[in-house]
Parts: sequence; structure tokens; C-alpha cells
Amino acid sequence: MDLKELLLKDAMILDLQATTKEAALIEMVDKLAEVDVINDKKLYLKDILAREAETSTGIGDGIAMPHAHDKAVNRATVLFAKSKSGVDFDALDGQPVKLFFMIAAPEGADNVHLQALAQLSSLLIDPELIKKLKAVRSANGVQRVFTEAQKEKEAKEQVATTSVTDDSKPFFVAVSACPNGIAHTYMAEEALKKAAEKLNVNIKVETNGSEGVKNKLTADDIAKADGVIITADKKVEMARFDGKKLQNKPVIDGINKPEELVQNAIDGKSSIYHSNGEESSEESTEDKKSLGSRVYADLMNGISNMLPFVVGGGILMAISFLLENSVGAHSTSFLFFNNLGNYAFQFLIPVLAAYIAQAIGDRPALMPGFVGGFMASQATASFIPSKSPAGFIGGLLAGFIAGITINWLKKVFKNLPKNLEGLKPMLIYPILGLLIVGAIMYFAVDPVFAVVNQAITTFLNHMGTGNAVILGALLAGMMALDMGGPFNKAAYTFAIGAFTATNNGTLMAAVMVGGMIPPLAIAIATTFWRNKFTEQERQAGFSNYILGAAFITEGAIPFAAGDPLRVIVSSVIGSAIGGGLTQLWKINIPAPHGGVFVSPLANSPLLYLLAVIIGAIIAGIIYGIWKPKNN
Repeated sequence: MDLKELLLKDAMILDLQATTKEAALIEMVDKLAEVDVINDKKLYLKDILAREAETSTGIGDGIAMPHAHDKAVNRATVLFAKSKSGVDFDALDGQPVKLFFMIAAPEGADNVHLQALAQLSSLLIDPELIKKLKAVRSANGVQRVFTEAQKEKEAKEQVATTSVTDDSKPFFVAVSACPNGIAHTYMAEEALKKAAEKLNVNIKVETNGSEGVKNKLTADDIAKADGVIITADKKVEMARFDGKKLQNKPVIDGINKPEELVQNAIDGKSSIYHSNGEESSEESTEDKKSLGSRVYADLMNGISNMLPFVVGGGILMAISFLLENSVGAHSTSFLFFNNLGNYAFQFLIPVLAAYIAQAIGDRPALMPGFVGGFMASQATASFIPSKSPAGFIGGLLAGFIAGITINWLKKVFKNLPKNLEGLKPMLIYPILGLLIVGAIMYFAVDPVFAVVNQAITTFLNHMGTGNAVILGALLAGMMALDMGGPFNKAAYTFAIGAFTATNNGTLMAAVMVGGMIPPLAIAIATTFWRNKFTEQERQAGFSNYILGAAFITEGAIPFAAGDPLRVIVSSVIGSAIGGGLTQLWKINIPAPHGGVFVSPLANSPLLYLLAVIIGAIIAGIIYGIWKPKNN
């Protein structure tokens, strides 16, 4: 595909007016909507902001590549924008961004479009191209610069394809991958190739992008390799690199530090990778994740896979309660919705445990984790007085126990003769893994945490108003503290656990109110203190009315990134007040998501909405008064 088909002249902004990150994103999204590239500005902006929340797409050297891959996109397009003065975009090198490439990829884009996007991304590594783009003054000039760069790159690739590889040179393999896989993946690939060429070594780079795995490394490639370089922000297949010297870095390092990575590989400054979980004592601390970050990542893998069951089952159950009041508990419609929701809920703890286990021990840990989670959801320990299941906490432990057990078994059997390797996945891991996990759950976890779960359930069911208000305020405040981060997820997870243990949605009301208030507070502040915000910020603030109402806390993140103290403090205060009010008024909402749109499902819809409004107004007033005037 000709890059002109992606770089539309009508979708270029040669004099970007925005002066802040959020305003720049909104100005570019508005332009895409203006030329009919996208059909839903709110959805596309939400996905753009979600991508920025993962890590800034300001990759350094004055370049940013915000991107999203969703159903709001009508056709694959790259919007090019230039800012004369530069925008503080939270770029990874701390420098202002002057060149923007907003990549819009449709959900189900064909391979031709994805390959073209990948090719364009790889071109942006060329400093000469960037220099020309900074000087260009017209849309035609932008297209001409890219066309020339594309032809030059294709010519070089043709020469490289016909040339004979020098086997006397060191040979390295690499894997490049990022969550979206439409920009950073291919920029890192190109950067590593250029660095290898400069340092006179051979390299083969596997990419794991939107169009799947390309240039896949073979067993022979890995066996011949003198070292491995991983630049990835998503899970890649690691077991194949067992015993190789390996560097494991974020994808942005592949873009910004390719020569350093290749030189480290040449110098042997890499640790030996062991797929059984045993790390080399020589591994550098920067290659290691802290225990806390590993536990959080494993937990999030379980929660993210569990959430569809929570949301789908919870809302269907909530609908059944409405039907119960209108058509009766024995009607076919009530029984259908209620049973379907209950069926989904029965998988919550097993799925949570299974995917925590899988994050730790890979696929062999999935089955014992699933069974351990199922045991936690049942009263399996029949020999103890308590007939309560171990519940949500037991399920969390089951996942970690299963993952750790499988990694231990990998270590125990790592020296098994090669002709018996096939026994590991077929017999050893499933049988011994299940036996060990089942025994630990049956004789230790289930008996202890059945008592703990019953005590928590009793406490929640008989909690006095004062304690309930404090707990509701705490959970709601946590929802606003990091707006989608660890504290937010911990509060939401606790509320889900209480919901599954007691079938009482009072704490769900608290966390939902707490999550709605930050974006609504931003919307209120930008509406009533207009002179303190730019035009772009006011536009973004207005969209937060919708995002907040829909329980999408992330709408407040761009404001929090630019003014963290004022936004976070005011949001936490408002959310804590709103969450406390839900408990004071004993509001119960049996739906785990939906914001104000599921208010009819609450036992007191008006009080539920009033708690949101009061908290949002208080937070909005604090932020509006506190924020200085826009200069």
C-alpha cells in the first residue's frame, strides 16, 4: 500500500494550536472526526487516553505517536501534526513534542493496512526523515518526504535480501512487542536492525504486533544465537530461550536505546535465562521486577480475565431483580436472567485463580489453578465445623499456590532425560500439580480461610452504620487515588469479593460512586471556572460528564497528569464523601458496572444519584477554586 493512502492530506494539522497534552489529543481527534476517519469521538478519545495511561507515546526526540485500534475507526489513517512551539507531552526524554503521528486503525483492519502502518512506524526511526519533516511546510511536502523515504527503505531491503549473510559475525535474535502492536513494535524492530548494522553484527527480530507474530524465530535461529534481546510490554513466549544470555527490556528501550542493547549483547552483559523461574545470580537489578510489581501483575491477569464474568453476570442478575419486582420470582424471564447471571458468577473465583496461576507458571498452571479456585468457591473441607467456602481470598491464594507449584515442579524436573520431556506437560505437571495444589487447598487453605471468609461475611452483614460509612469512604477514596491503578483495582476487587460473599451490593455502590466522581468533578470545574482552563481543556471537561456518568474514571487522568496534587486531592475528598453517603443511606446496587445508567437497579436510585452529585460538586468546587487562572 502507498503511504499516501494512510497520510491523508485532509487529515494533517501543520500548525497545531494546543499547548497541553490533553488539548493536543483532543485537537487531533477532532480533526479525524472532521474528515470522517472516526465515527465516535468519545470512544476513540477514551482508547487514546487509555493507551497514554499505560505509558506515554511521546517516544523522545520531539516525536509522539498516540494510537488506538478500535471500532470507532472507519479506515486506517495516520494523522500528521506539527507544533511550532512544542507540547509538553510527558515524553520519555522530558522534551517537548513537535511532531505527532496519531495512528487510527480499525478493529478488524486487513493485513495490507497493518503492514502499511508497520512500515510507516519503522520509517520514523530515521533521523534524516525527521529532520525533513520538521522543515516541511505543506501537506504535499509531507507525502513527498514519506514517499521518498519509503522508496529508499525498499531499495535497501532489496539489497539486504540479495546479499549473503556473513556467518563470521556475531548473531543475535530479538523479539519486539507492545500491547497495541501498531507502532512501537515496528519502530523497535527497525531501530535494533539499524543498531546491529552499525555495530557490524547480524540480528533477526521477531515482531508480535496487530497482524500477529511475524519473522518468527525458529529453534535453529535461537540455537545459533549468541544472545537474545527482548523489548516487549506484553507477554511473549519465553521458555524457548532457556539457557541463553538474555536482556528483557520495555519496548521503548528498543526504540531509544538500541545501540546500548546490541552492545550489551556483544559484550556479554546479559544474564542466563532459566524458564523454570530460577533467576541467574548475575542478573542485573534493572532486569528484575520487584516482588510487589510481579504480584500486582499476576493479580491483574486474574482480575482482567474475571471481569467479563463479573460485569455480564452481575448486570443480568440485577435485571432479574427488576423482573422479580414486576413479574414475580417464578416467571420464566426472572428465572432465565437470574440463573444466567448466577452461572457466570460461579466461574468468578475459578477463573481468577486460573489466570493468576497462568501468569506465574504459564499454561501448565492453568488447570490446577482452575481446580484450586473451584475448591475455594465450595465448602470442600467437610472435616471442619464451618461450612463456609474459602471464598475470594482462598481463590487468590489458590492462583498463587498453583503458579508457584508448577514453577517448582519445572525446577525439580529440569534435568529429565530428553526422551522423557514429553511426560512433563502430559503427565507430570497436570497430575503432580493438581495433587499438590488440591492437598494444600483441602488441608490448609480451605479450613483456615473458610473461617476467615465466614468472619468477614458476618462482619459485613452486621456492620454498624459508623463502620460502614468509614469503609465506604475509604474504598471510594481509593478509587479516586490513582484512577485505574493498584489502589483503584484493590478497592474494586474488595467490593467484588464482598459482593460474591454476601450478595449485597452496598460496597459496589461505594466504589462505583467513588469512580464516577473524579471525571464529573473535572467537568464541573471546567464548566463553572472556564477562565482557568484553555478551550481544549473545556472541551475535554465537557466530555467528562459522559465518561463520569458511565463510570469511566480514566477520563480524569489527563488532568491529573498535568496537575496531580489539585486533581487527586479534590477527587479523593469528593469520592470519600460520596462513598460514605452510600453507606449512610444503605444504598445497594447489584450491578458491578454501568455508573448512573444502572441507577434503576439500585434500591434507592435517587439517593444513589444524590451521593454522586454531592461528591462531584464538592470535588469540583475544591478543584475549581484551588486551580490558578490559565495564563
